[in-house]
Amino acid sequence: MESSQAQTVSPGPSITRLFGSFLRLGITAFGGPAMIAFMRKMAVTQRHWIDPESFQSGVGLCQTIPGATVMQMAAYIGLKIRGVRGALASYIGFCMPAFLLMMALSALYTYTGSLPAVVSVFSGLQAMIVSIVANATLSFGKTTLKTWKSVIIAMIAAGLFGVQANPVLILALAAFLGVFAKNKRPVAPPEVHSVKMARIPIALAFLLAATVAGFALLFFFHRDLFDLAAIMSRIDLIAFGGGFASVPLMFHEIVEVRSWMDGPTFLNGIALGQFTPGPIVITATFVGYLLKGPLGGLIATIAMFLPSFLILIGIAPWFDRLRQSPYFMRAIGGILCSFVGLLLTVTVNFALNVHWDFLHILLAAAVFVALLLNADILWVVLVGAGVSIFVL
Repeated sequence: MESSQAQTVSPGPSITRLFGSFLRLGITAFGGPAMIAFMRKMAVTQRHWIDPESFQSGVGLCQTIPGATVMQMAAYIGLKIRGVRGALASYIGFCMPAFLLMMALSALYTYTGSLPAVVSVFSGLQAMIVSIVANATLSFGKTTLKTWKSVIIAMIAAGLFGVQANPVLILALAAFLGVFAKNKRPVAPPEVHSVKMARIPIALAFLLAATVAGFALLFFFHRDLFDLAAIMSRIDLIAFGGGFASVPLMFHEIVEVRSWMDGPTFLNGIALGQFTPGPIVITATFVGYLLKGPLGGLIATIAMFLPSFLILIGIAPWFDRLRQSPYFMRAIGGILCSFVGLLLTVTVNFALNVHWDFLHILLAAAVFVALLLNADILWVVLVGAGVSIFVL
């Protein structure tokens, strides 16, 4: 591991170079949070744009706030290097390959979704998605549920999600229970952030004003798109735990509550998300495209990523102070426990939308075992899709 004393941080790159660097990284961004290691290699080891301690502090911040961790980390690095403009450049650059590919795949899906080969692929991928989410539930549970109290919080949340209670109320209850769970884990010591705070409030105010203006235009001129944007933004605001937290909430809101899309079609969108680089929440692009065409795909994508981005910009300079509050950290712990319950509930819901037979069960079991053995998820999906064409 690099030593901050031995390493000299180089002058920050230009906005154009920052955008290009994260654009290239985004093209190969398969594996979700695994890409954080590649970001570290690029920004810390190779180009010395940021010191190791600041990078690790950023990882802690991005795991604590809502949104896709890998996307937030891209923005954090840009924020540390070039302020808010740098955060926008790295964030957009990293997301763009996934967005463009998902738009193309969504358009292709609308024309070929009924072809036999495509039906076979998605039939297999739906079974695979159940295993992928089940594996995420197990992995997330192992790192989150450390005490019997945390298990109880997760089970309460699972029950409430199962009866389709309001997600915001569930998270509020989980945070409340987390505060009184008396987690004895030590609070992280203060760390030094080099983010320039002077201009952040002005830039944040401008971004917030632009966001409000955009929502106002949609409200008055295209109410359907406003409703879509409002739902995606609300999901992003409460999606603690990364992409696998956002997708279940999206499924709950789009499929179960509003019936804008059936379960199998939504699972197909998740399957497409496995083929694209970047976070799995790019499924929002698929949902928006199928509901409202290309403009819907663009609006849904912006709405899904913008709130958590604004939270990162606003909270990064103050994160050290927040982490010193045991009540804040316990509340976050309770929220993370609730997402184990959410993932468990959604694993069951996803499974109910799959037409199970012996071959589908065998495929799902093989995927689950492969993921337990730490197989690369990209190869798991590609091999599973190939098997589906010839077997299912």
